[in-house]
Amino acid sequence: MWQKTKNLYHLGIAIISNAWFRFPSKKLTVIGVTGTDGKTTTTSLIYHILHIAGFNASMVSSVGAVIGGKNYDVGFHVTTPSSFSLQRFLNKAVIDGKNSKPNFLVLETTSHALDQYRVFGIKFDVGVLTNVTHEHLDYHKTYENYLKAKAKLLKMSETAVINKDDESYVFLNKIKNKRLITYGLNKSADVNPQVFPFKTDLIGEYNQYNVLAAISVCRALGVEDSLIRKGIESFTAPKGRGDIVYKKDFTVMIDFAHTPNSIEQILKAIRPNVRNKIIHVFGSAGARDESKRPLMGEMSSKYADVLILTAEDPRKEPVEKIMNEIESGINKKLEILRIPDRKKAIKTAIEMAKKGDFILITGKSHEKSMNYGHGEVAWDEYKAVREAL
Repeated sequence: MWQKTKNLYHLGIAIISNAWFRFPSKKLTVIGVTGTDGKTTTTSLIYHILHIAGFNASMVSSVGAVIGGKNYDVGFHVTTPSSFSLQRFLNKAVIDGKNSKPNFLVLETTSHALDQYRVFGIKFDVGVLTNVTHEHLDYHKTYENYLKAKAKLLKMSETAVINKDDESYVFLNKIKNKRLITYGLNKSADVNPQVFPFKTDLIGEYNQYNVLAAISVCRALGVEDSLIRKGIESFTAPKGRGDIVYKKDFTVMIDFAHTPNSIEQILKAIRPNVRNKIIHVFGSAGARDESKRPLMGEMSSKYADVLILTAEDPRKEPVEKIMNEIESGINKKLEILRIPDRKKAIKTAIEMAKKGDFILITGKSHEKSMNYGHGEVAWDEYKAVREAL
């Protein structure tokens, strides 16, 4: 009941924000990207292809906003900004893109933003759903509610783009009165690697899906195939997505994976190429979905040899409790270290690494702050790695 009341407040703010900036989305071609995993990479790739193709393109994602070629911060732990900030970005995209070419804006859109009406009033031309896996059940309570929140984007969009290989497809393929495009590795999908062969430097099967999603969107927007391929081949992943920051005797990678599925996908991609041990440093956010913690431990233990459990925005929850819950999902014998101080955890991983080992540090990535329950304090994952090295 409290959340519904709060959402009505957000709806009121969204209506005022739209009116204040005179409904800027009507002057843009807006592409919304939602899903549990892969949103930021897919958003960035669509933006990059449109930019390479010569269009006026802007982007708002969890790693920041790019409006008219200028970079803007979106704030701590923010993926989709507040209604007012969002409408300001949309309005700026309209002003900065005043010429004869089409003006595009790619918007990374969370289930919270959809449920809380933060994107209310935005005219979405294309909505893409990457996948729906285990996440945010502290807020949505059930997978079905979570899926319904994500599906709102597709219902708001003129063209819906969905992953035919994802378990969510059986619930989403009944969306009516929409242009529906499917993608996947499955030959029955409208866009697949047989229909549209491509080359990419991005690692893992999960990134194949992100690329196929971007291809589907850009084709729907009328971008030439040759320009789409050019964009894919020249694209580099956003900061903190499969980011190799050290590669000599051993390798260090920083990645944002913070769900059971994303942890499994990144480790599954790495494992075949690692000669020796994988050392995985990670935690789980406090005051968020507790039910995913054992699954994160289970997925990590399937592929990693050493697990170093640590803090990841514990907020007011004891780090020991969070680590216990992650560890409860591990059902095999392997080396597990529990180091609450994230800086020390990273230093320990680097000190113990031997030739041919691979250190994967997940969960914080590009984020510039850590929350210990008393507000945000400065944090830099990259700096922590540099200092440890």
